[in-house]
Amino acid sequence: MPKITSMAKRLRIYLGEADTWRGQPLYQAIVRKAKELDLAGASVFRGLEGYGANSRIHTARILDLSADLPVLVELIDSEEYIAKLLPFLDEMVQEGMVTIDDIEVIKYGRKPPRR
Repeated sequence: MPKITSMAKRLRIYLGEADTWRGQPLYQAIVRKAKELDLAGASVFRGLEGYGANSRIHTARILDLSADLPVLVELIDSEEYIAKLLPFLDEMVQEGMVTIDDIEVIKYGRKPPRR
């Protein structure tokens, strides 16, 4: 099975599950915008527990179940494609944190890269 190694950017967006954008969950709006901009892919992870700027702990434990668990949206693509999404994040994300870092990608599979 062929493998392709390349450098890329990883964009992580930390927000709350209850955050919305134009009537839909913010994480869904970000994934749809990334798809519309032809980014390679996006994943959304729901956290079990965490806190952010307001220092209030959000947890999935039964005794103190939170309706606003931490959510992480992660996208990996070239710098060019990640840059396409950033202006939309400026508009969409009212409270949260965004990180971007350099990563090495090893992709396995038969399908050639889209670019």
